[in-house]
Amino acid sequence: MSPVDKIALFIDGANLHATCKALGFDVDFKRLIGEFQSRGTLLRAFYYTAITEDQEYSSIRPLIDWLDYNGYTVVTKATKEFVDASGRRKVKGNMDIELAVDAMELAEHIDQMVLFSGDGDFRCLVEAVQRRGVRVTVVSTIASQPPMMADELRRQADEFTDLLELQAKIGRSPSERPAAREREPRDRPHAVPERQTIAGAKGNDNVLEQP
Repeated sequence: MSPVDKIALFIDGANLHATCKALGFDVDFKRLIGEFQSRGTLLRAFYYTAITEDQEYSSIRPLIDWLDYNGYTVVTKATKEFVDASGRRKVKGNMDIELAVDAMELAEHIDQMVLFSGDGDFRCLVEAVQRRGVRVTVVSTIASQPPMMADELRRQADEFTDLLELQAKIGRSPSERPAAREREPRDRPHAVPERQTIAGAKGNDNVLEQP
């Protein structure tokens, strides 16, 4: 990246959380935004996550509040409940459309797009942004088993950065004790312990299943 490049970050919150969990470290979001501010002109840092509205306490809310006050543009929407074919109640949240719309709207104003996601569904978005002259870096990992990075997305991107390579720059020190644990809805919520989270390979759909 050139120091004069205009950069935008697009963080798929659920996917990044699942990737960090697979690699065994937490992201320090203050260090993350600082890292990319040092690489060029950071125009926007978007963070996308679905939230469960009916819980008395959502473990993701402290993180959302912190990001809001510290340079990130947080995009949220409420999860939706549905009953699957086997009669099991599920809660689902998907932020693909919101991320794609923002990326397309901003494409003419940036030189570099950094996408924190390994979800193969974003391949078409990356291709569309590239046609507008934007270079795209995708951040995920192939170091986990199974890999969090979809092969088709990796092939489409101009550059692939393994999140493991960024750990020293954006990881939280083990000695640091966060004020609130930064969790995405795919962790089991304390408020409703009977629910468990199903983490798909894509890591983008937040689905909670209740037996």
